[in-house]
Amino acid sequence: MRLRPFTPDDFDLMVELDSDPEVMRFLDDGKPTPPERVRDEVMPHVLHRYPVIAGLPGTWAAEDKATGEFLGWFELCPEDDDSVAEAELGYRLRRDTWGRGYATEGARALVERGFAAYGAERIVADTMTVNAGSRRVMEKAGLRYVRTFFEEWPVAIEGSEEGDVEYAVSREEWQGGRRA
Repeated sequence: MRLRPFTPDDFDLMVELDSDPEVMRFLDDGKPTPPERVRDEVMPHVLHRYPVIAGLPGTWAAEDKATGEFLGWFELCPEDDDSVAEAELGYRLRRDTWGRGYATEGARALVERGFAAYGAERIVADTMTVNAGSRRVMEKAGLRYVRTFFEEWPVAIEGSEEGDVEYAVSREEWQGGRRA
């Protein structure tokens, strides 16, 4: 797998990814994202470049290295555009790629990049408590469970009553884990 910056030409790939109900099951309102929202909200977000990390994208398109096939995306975005002290890890992959190790590979690569190249002090990620697959990826990437929390969401989706979980790893924990 390789990661590359998104371009406006990736619009159709994002529409296809976000139109899969299973991909979107634990996100937003649990339903596919309409193409207008991809155009007006999603693409501007993935095309945003973060000044604190030398203008590099926070969100990368993931492709199969051999075929160039679009797999999904990964992101490591500073919580604050002006500081990389804490960055949030995220990912979304096409359903036909699930279970093939891409999520773990990409998440690990961005955790390493966050600490080694960008100087992050802490990397965080969250998901719904019931999203066992995403929780496993976070753990395999070196993040540890921090807490369960409850937010008010405009639309309740199945499993939201169990709340969300936060996972995180500090630079010190990551460095210690690499030596172990």
